[in-house]
Amino acid sequence: MNQQRALITGGAGFLGSHLCDALLGEGWRVIVVDNLLTGRRSNLAHLRHDSRFELVEKDICEPFDIGHVDYVFHFASPASPVDYTVHGIPTLKVGSLGTFHALDVAHQYGAKYLVSSTSECYGDPLEHPQKETYWGNVNSIGPRSVYDEAKRFSEAVTMAYHRYHKVDTRIARIFNTYGPRMQLNDGRVVPNFMKQALCGEDLTVYGDGSQTRSFCYVSDEIDGFVRLAKSSEHLPVNIGNPNEFTILECAEHVLKVTGSKSKISYEPLPQDDPKQRRPDITKAQQLLGWEPKIDLETGLRMSLDYFRTALAEETAVKR
Repeated sequence: MNQQRALITGGAGFLGSHLCDALLGEGWRVIVVDNLLTGRRSNLAHLRHDSRFELVEKDICEPFDIGHVDYVFHFASPASPVDYTVHGIPTLKVGSLGTFHALDVAHQYGAKYLVSSTSECYGDPLEHPQKETYWGNVNSIGPRSVYDEAKRFSEAVTMAYHRYHKVDTRIARIFNTYGPRMQLNDGRVVPNFMKQALCGEDLTVYGDGSQTRSFCYVSDEIDGFVRLAKSSEHLPVNIGNPNEFTILECAEHVLKVTGSKSKISYEPLPQDDPKQRRPDITKAQQLLGWEPKIDLETGLRMSLDYFRTALAEETAVKR
């Protein structure tokens, strides 16, 4: 039995909690450190009786030490437009100070390290699809910059610790991911559409709906993280689904899966909203033997019960 200890910062969030499940499934002992700014205890409630799991409520923007660990997974950060718009300064702090402190833990204990970066590093890309070698087209002072620049800086810090301190690091660039445990009101495309469809409300499309995204189901995404964690690659690797959909096409899939009769309404496109987003995953395919398996409609059907339950719980609380 593998008794190695893994630390996951931000492990009470959507992706972090699924990663926690995957590592426990491989026999790891897992310590989650999260200040619960956007993470939720409910995402980890099913683990409360697992002796190999521990949740430590702590803000990693302050130095911390939880003892010896063998692997550090740095997943702490607001990630949805709603969250990082409201919590802009905490987003910048966790991408900078939090990254330093997570890397300090890895350095202190000789642990391996993986940081969750983002396709937002590419901004509104002028290259399509996006390869890891593309440097991006990012507005450093726009409303999205608190997230984009925090992640770009976290990559720079990660590479600096690799070069100067010889920390064994990895960088995962995450593209749009969806599935159970997403917050209903987090502003991302899939939860927005699912909630509106299930409520019988108009689906809100920004712009004319021709902008594109590539949606990866969470179990595929986690498989990519685990494979990257076991590799020896230090430069960024795209982990995402290369199948590209317009926002209107995504809305149509949600309507089909939910059986909703909702209509579509249009609102102005937010500033700096990317017009195209699709990963080139050649590197992940060749290096990790990884590619996603679950198509969008199947993934939406696999997520439907979760969104129905989450909506029912939200409605009950409001009553």
